[in-house]
Amino acid sequence: MSQSFHPPQRTLMGPGPSDVSPRVLGALGRPTIGHLDPLFIELMDDTKRLLQYAFKTSNELTIPLSAPGSAGMEAAFVNLVSPGDTVIVCQNGVFGGRMKENVERCGATAVMVQDRWGDPVDPKKVEEAFAANPEANLLAFVHSETSTGVRSDAKTLCGIAKAHDALVVVDTVTTLGGIDLRVDEWGADAVYSGTQKCLSCVPGLSPMTFSPAAVERIQARPTKVQSWFLDMQLVMGYWGGDSKRAYHHTAPVNALYALHEALLILEEEGLEASFARHQANHDDLVLGLETMGLEMAVAPEWRLPQLNAVCIPDGVNDGVVRGRLLKEFNLEIGAGLGALAGKQWRIGLMGHASNPVNVERCLTALQHVLGH
Repeated sequence: MSQSFHPPQRTLMGPGPSDVSPRVLGALGRPTIGHLDPLFIELMDDTKRLLQYAFKTSNELTIPLSAPGSAGMEAAFVNLVSPGDTVIVCQNGVFGGRMKENVERCGATAVMVQDRWGDPVDPKKVEEAFAANPEANLLAFVHSETSTGVRSDAKTLCGIAKAHDALVVVDTVTTLGGIDLRVDEWGADAVYSGTQKCLSCVPGLSPMTFSPAAVERIQARPTKVQSWFLDMQLVMGYWGGDSKRAYHHTAPVNALYALHEALLILEEEGLEASFARHQANHDDLVLGLETMGLEMAVAPEWRLPQLNAVCIPDGVNDGVVRGRLLKEFNLEIGAGLGALAGKQWRIGLMGHASNPVNVERCLTALQHVLGH
């Protein structure tokens, strides 16, 4: 006979999910109320305000999508891409490849800008892609590539797209709350994220924001959005500014309690303070790793402080090391993805888990397992 599941207390220092704040776990367990309850509508409005703060935007269409970040990605593309469109897609890791898949499933052509996994997106290549494809009406790129620990220059890339009258889709799943993100100032049009990274919330929601220009394109589409659930014209009826909301789906009420609490924590700390904390803990981790003789996989100016890519030394078995860390220390770090499998570890310092205690815990555990 099955029994209740009681997970162990792990320290999550992989690529996500990250450790969830006790305050967020507490919010998750509060009494469920109806998703059209007037009090819940008030919570929705405040969650929207807090997301606008986190994204640094005044976009009216700023919502937590009731699905994980991968659905946020799909929502951006199915709403903004129509059959026959040309979209320039930047790939320097796993998630740029997923963008390409979404574009093609929308019946559009993906013009790929490829960079080495471990390098940022090259703006010159993006310029060249627009010059060669003047009909392109959308640029898509990953700001913080979770598979490689690399940050790309979002401000510059958005500027290139604007110069060519194209909208911009930006993946900020590992960005939000961890490093600087300025949606309005940079001119990003459809931006999606996840709750389980630097927000230290439970997985399952995708914060999103759409610019007025993006909303205009959605409303002027020549064809219906291919996904009923992700159609923003329908979702807007539930998340709109009107106190009378149209039923679209049953919102994950308790998960939204948790997100609201996570965003409150971020607001209380302040965005700049959060960025500085992530950077300081990253600096300490890198110093400790390099003292042990380990090498970082990304050039210093493009490293993500919240996701550290570390080269696995020759002769070291990736699976054995991560297995021992989990079994002996209840510590999770991430493996490399795709071509980087067995070559890199990904060590997360995200949100609630980005603290000096975890830095020391990780360094001590690695030193023990590697025999340094």
